[in-house]
Parts: sequence; structure tokens; C-alpha cells
Amino acid sequence: MIILKIGGSILTNKDSKMSEVNPTSLKRIASEIKASMDASPKQLIIVHGAGSFGHPPAKKHKIGEEFDESEYPQKRLGFCEIQNEVKKLNMYICEAFIKEGIPVIAVPASGFITASNKRITSGNLDLFKNYLQKGFVPVIYGDVVLDEELEFCVISGDQLIQYLAKNLNPDQVVLGTDVDGVYDKNPKTHDDAMFFDKFTSLDDLDTFEGTTNVDVTGGMVGKIKELLYLADLGIESKIINAEVEDNIFKVLENKDVKGTIISRGN
Repeated sequence: MIILKIGGSILTNKDSKMSEVNPTSLKRIASEIKASMDASPKQLIIVHGAGSFGHPPAKKHKIGEEFDESEYPQKRLGFCEIQNEVKKLNMYICEAFIKEGIPVIAVPASGFITASNKRITSGNLDLFKNYLQKGFVPVIYGDVVLDEELEFCVISGDQLIQYLAKNLNPDQVVLGTDVDGVYDKNPKTHDDAMFFDKFTSLDDLDTFEGTTNVDVTGGMVGKIKELLYLADLGIESKIINAEVEDNIFKVLENKDVKGTIISRGN
């Protein structure tokens, strides 16, 4: 079993004020996944970010922040707007994958996951297991969910990876981002950025500036924290650059790809 996360920055123009899919990247990624599935049998779960579809409305409505009861009607509408936007992105992604012959099935987090203070507390994964056993590829994505303390919150694709992995115990966890892995600085703006082949401790974050734009779900630091939790459970993961052609195919086929391994091992 492999859990593959595809970042919203790859699939959309995340900095755009408009909800825009990147059709070229989407088609390429879909074809690489299909090629891997044809090359060798595997159970696959796909997680994708919200990108330019989910982040702007989440910021606008400040979902996940405390609010007065008088604001509830507007917050509720904001919740609905975000859920509808990320569902649109998921539809575009699933449509592209189905065209490539990948049997994807959407499983929205807002339909079965609940949280408390922005952390997942419950979610029945029997449906995931049933779909996997029947040869489907479940697709889940960053979404809004009900929160016992805050009423509503945003659950990132990275937190979903952690929840899925600790409950399903996959053989491989892969995150596809828009950089080669983890650096101490943003490699797009700093020529002297230092690359990490392996990341083993939060102590490594002391001088860490991140590698992607900070967003409502925590950026690269948030990804690393979720993955270090998995490392404590003995589940290793790898962050790679999904914008490099054939990287996704290679990593799914367990071939050598430049990236950062997140592990507690030496």
C-alpha cells in the first residue's frame, strides 16, 4: 500500500486569487500514476492539497478561529463555500485520472472526519479498506470539518496523511511538492539553501525558514511535523519534487529519486 500526497501548488496556481487548475501538471501526474499501476500491482491512496481553490476562502472566512455566536450564520456559509471549492478541485482531478484509466473514487474528509482544536479525533476508515480491496484508488483532500471546540476547522492533506498512515500502516508514504525536498531556506529565493537528504528531529528546525509559502495549513514545517509523528511509529516517508517529469512514476516504482527522507533512524 502506498499513500501519495500531491501538493496543491502542483495541481493549481496556489498564489492566484482565482481557482485555477494546472492542466499540464495534472495530466502528466495522472499518466505517471497510470504507468506505475500498469507496471506493478499496488494499493494506492491519493491525497491532494486544496491549492488556490481552498486556501483563499479559508483565509477570508478565518475558519478555525474562535468567533462570536452572532457570526455563526456567516461562518457556516463560509464553511459551505470552502467545502464546495475543494470539491470542485477534486472533481477536476478525478476526471483527469479517470480519463487515464485510473479507477479513482472521491472520499471527502468533511463527510466522515471530525476534529477537536484542529486535530482529527475520529474517522471510520472501513470504506477506504473496502474500496482498496475492490481495486479502487480512494482520493481524499484538504477539507473543512466539524470541530468540537472551534465549531469548524481546516484539515490539511498533510494531517490526513498522518491519520491514514497510522491507521492503515502503508508500506510507503510519499509527498510530492514543488521543491526537491527539505531545505533550511527557500531554495527558490536563496542560492545558499542547504538540502536535507534526511530529516530526523524537530531540532533541525531551529534555523528553518521553510520552503514554500506559509499558508492556513502550516506550509513545509507543518508537513515535517506530521511526518515526524509517523516516523515515531516506524513509518518512513519521503518528500520529492512532483514537478520533475517521471519523479512520481519512479518513486512509486521504488526507484531512486532525489528527495528528503523523514525518519527517526540513523
